[in-house]
Amino acid sequence: MGMAMSRLVKWLLSKCDMKILMLGLDASGKTTILYKLKLGEIIHTVPYNRWSDILLNKGIISPSVSISFGFNVEAVKYKNIDFIVWDVGGQEKIRPLWKYYFRNTQGLIFVVDSNDRERISEARNELHRILSEGELHDATLLVFANKQDLPHAMCISEVADKLGLHSLTQRRWYIQSTSATSGQGLYEGLDWLSSNISTRQH
Repeated sequence: MGMAMSRLVKWLLSKCDMKILMLGLDASGKTTILYKLKLGEIIHTVPYNRWSDILLNKGIISPSVSISFGFNVEAVKYKNIDFIVWDVGGQEKIRPLWKYYFRNTQGLIFVVDSNDRERISEARNELHRILSEGELHDATLLVFANKQDLPHAMCISEVADKLGLHSLTQRRWYIQSTSATSGQGLYEGLDWLSSNISTRQH
């Protein structure tokens, strides 16, 4: 499976100039963010498992609900930049596959559920694990502190502290407060990312 995945990634990468990889724990809002940027509308998602198949077949969930499994790849045009955004599933059993998507990544968007205090340390561990990978050494990091519309969400300074972002002294990073459902903060984050990737390329 690893070789087939590697060949698929290599083939798709040959078709794009700027690759943005979007990672984060499951239910952090990655796919909702991707399709809010792409389509300007909310796509409701559920994690893929055998129960989602059963619910779909029985008509309990609609075919319009996106089954979030594996990866989604979309071209997102913003201003004069064409982003090729890879949204990779965040379920624990999928995370070992993340490494197959690292190659040629210029920008990493890490999405955090700001309302999920119980798993913020897990998000921190995963973020620092992937940042230690050699193929992501030069990737610019944008953190989306998502779900800021929820009343008990952590503020971005608290999210930054709990993720240990200030220890990343050798990497360009930025944290942006966002709400995937309203779109708040998403384009501000892309502004920063496009500016910083462009600066590094010239």
